[in-house]
Amino acid sequence: MTTLGHEVAEPFDDRTPIYQQIADRLRHAILAGDLPEESQVMSTTQYATTYRINPATAAKAMSALVDEGLLHKRRGVGMFVSPGARESLRTSRRETFWDDSVRPLIEAAQALDISTDQLIAYLKEQQ
Repeated sequence: MTTLGHEVAEPFDDRTPIYQQIADRLRHAILAGDLPEESQVMSTTQYATTYRINPATAAKAMSALVDEGLLHKRRGVGMFVSPGARESLRTSRRETFWDDSVRPLIEAAQALDISTDQLIAYLKEQQ
């Protein structure tokens, strides 16, 4: 439902603050390549209008991504994806991938009596 840069409004969940959800959606779009380096991102005003949220909420999300070096401002023009943003995200996500994703997968497979061979065979089928 999203075409980042020019998004179609998607509902937010109640579990995390909206600004974090916006920032996470933009991180995901950058990582997936939907928002390439140097591409322009919707303005905070556009986000506020699209999602019917306070402009300060959208600005807080953008500010967090600027602080992370993923976005940069061009005075009078707008907000853009920073050079190296995708690789920066890949690097940081790789560091936590094993503990956040693989370890819980292995533990769940063990609890379900799924062997390592079965797990590997399934992963190979999915490629």
